Amino acid sequence: MSSLPLKVGIAGLGRLGKRHAQALAFNTRHCQLVAACSPVAAERDWARSELGVERLHTDFDAFVRDPQLDAVILVTPTSLHADQTIAALEAGKHVFVEKPLALNVPDCERVEAVARKHPKLVAMVGFVRRFDASYANAKAQIDAGGIGKPFLVRSQTCDMNDPSGFFVAYSAQSGGIYMDCSVHDIDLARWMLGNPKALRAFASGTIALHPGLAEHGDVDNGLAIVEFEGGARAVFYASRTLAHGHETSTEVIGTAGKLEVGHGAARDRVVTSDVHGVRHQSVADFFERFAGAFQSEMAAFIAACRGEKALTLTLSDATEATRIGLAITRSLRSGQAEAV
Repeated sequence: MSSLPLKVGIAGLGRLGKRHAQALAFNTRHCQLVAACSPVAAERDWARSELGVERLHTDFDAFVRDPQLDAVILVTPTSLHADQTIAALEAGKHVFVEKPLALNVPDCERVEAVARKHPKLVAMVGFVRRFDASYANAKAQIDAGGIGKPFLVRSQTCDMNDPSGFFVAYSAQSGGIYMDCSVHDIDLARWMLGNPKALRAFASGTIALHPGLAEHGDVDNGLAIVEFEGGARAVFYASRTLAHGHETSTEVIGTAGKLEVGHGAARDRVVTSDVHGVRHQSVADFFERFAGAFQSEMAAFIAACRGEKALTLTLSDATEATRIGLAITRSLRSGQAEAV
């Protein structure tokens, strides 16, 4: 275990990348953000002026080989994740990569194979909900037998409608709504159910507000069912069109009870009752809902890199989430149940 701060670099300074960078620079203990990589000049200028980062790169290969770095954070387009993760490991760097690990299983397996050759390096995929206090509490209760044997998960990721249609253009490279949104729910379901093997998936969806998604074979509202070995099942709902805010919620049903996380999407504990009815405010987006989880996630990565605490989240978990997400996406397009 090192007593020195971990020297970290980040590649990708878009919406999520900027938030990770700010957390690393100002809110994460035992690390120092020393480098950033982006092909966008304005993003590099932001890293220098707002975060005090002086080692700025336009070329990823030069960035990942920077001898000053112990670890890299990858918040880049999904199509680059696998090759960049491999490059980081081969350069001797610990690596944190945002989900999904890749948009196909062979690429995920390539990353796993390279990671096995570097057992002293940490490789972590950003399934942030595992680090949310409420989800962690639910998992602990399940592991303690609090609801008996869990056999059904119902989980959803539903975003507030974005009239600008940002995600419509992004759909071509995101892998679609199930790979972009439901991959979190898929990982949660496997985690809550004890990591059973997925056997078959069926999906259906509709375009309620954003017809531009059709050219990418995508939808703005989708439902999926996944069957697991041993009889467990999971039901997923993903939406891009909620009017009131962002709503992530999960229900786990067991033989002796059930647990719910995130029901109602409440921003706080204030409930207002007046002539308009009884209501509460909703969280606006996943940044607000999982602010604490993002911080805990990065702290866990830094601690693992420093040898303080091993990760329980594995690259194999990310591979399985991709495998299931792809089967769901195939089912959406074929209209038939698909083997996982």
